[in-house]
Amino acid sequence: MFPPMNIPTFNITPALSNLDSKLKQLIDNKTKPIGALGYLESIAFKIGRIQHTLTPTLLNPHIVVFAGDHGISNSGVSAYPQEVTYQMVLNFLNNGAAINVFTNQHNIDLTVVDAGVNHDFGTISDTRFVSKKIGMGTRNYLEAPAMTQDELAQAISAGAEICAQIHKKGSNIIGFGEMGIGNTSSASLIMSTLLQLPLEQCVGAGTGLDTIGIQKKRTILQTVLDVHSLNTSDPLNIMQIVGGYELAMMLGAFLKAGELKMLILVDGFIASATFLCAKLLSPAISDYALFTHCSHESGHALLLEECAQTPILDLQLRLGEGTGCALSYPIIDSAIRFFNEMASFESAKVDKKIDEERT
Repeated sequence: MFPPMNIPTFNITPALSNLDSKLKQLIDNKTKPIGALGYLESIAFKIGRIQHTLTPTLLNPHIVVFAGDHGISNSGVSAYPQEVTYQMVLNFLNNGAAINVFTNQHNIDLTVVDAGVNHDFGTISDTRFVSKKIGMGTRNYLEAPAMTQDELAQAISAGAEICAQIHKKGSNIIGFGEMGIGNTSSASLIMSTLLQLPLEQCVGAGTGLDTIGIQKKRTILQTVLDVHSLNTSDPLNIMQIVGGYELAMMLGAFLKAGELKMLILVDGFIASATFLCAKLLSPAISDYALFTHCSHESGHALLLEECAQTPILDLQLRLGEGTGCALSYPIIDSAIRFFNEMASFESAKVDKKIDEERT
């Protein structure tokens, strides 16, 4: 699978390390039974492997929220009007959203990106706001592809550029969130097409549809699949036709973060569907990713299972915004702290398990 000429490419190499045995030895030799810290041990091992060091660190954690509107939102797939997208962007900048609460709590930097919101924000002096507007929302993919190939390329490039700038400022851990009324529809279509699953398993309530609303949404999205001939093995084709500007920008950011060997935090259903596109384009990106939570949005648990991923949290969230990334950060930090700060059996003069002492 080769991307079109104007789509940027990324060189993501596997996180191979000759320190694997040493990392495992250090983890197993902490003052605890082997495996007693469960998934924290896997997280610490993964980060040590990514950073190729026996003293891993988390530097300048950052979350980027990409915002964009969707033409499909005016066709009855959402319980909220499209205007909520721009209103929530302003809410982010006024520190009034959940993502603000959690990033402030854990000292995580936040960037809010206008990828394609159907609103003129004018001049905003807030340094957290970045305007990379591709258009005033995507086209309604009931009628036409969501974006052109040039717009897709522009969005991917912009996402990569934003990630590179954050990395240049000293960040080695980055999470991505989104805001866009209608974007669970895009995520459902991406999941259904790439994993070749029926829509019924991929479509949920989104922003809060009732049973009738969910059935209407499924019917509309099935019509979309009937209208377009999506290439089930080409995530770029799928993103162009049924994606969103914010998802395409996130795709570029995911891929750039993998190329830069950053620790990537994957948020909920929408971010996971976008990450699936990234993984199919560059399989090695999975070496750099932690899936932060299992969303309560229908389809996410199955998507995680299909991708063989274990989420850090399961709090029945379905908000987006990168909230799962922010909430999981202190747990990831705890994994690094136990690895770097917890005593070994030798340093603490604590006896090992009897059968270990005999070997």
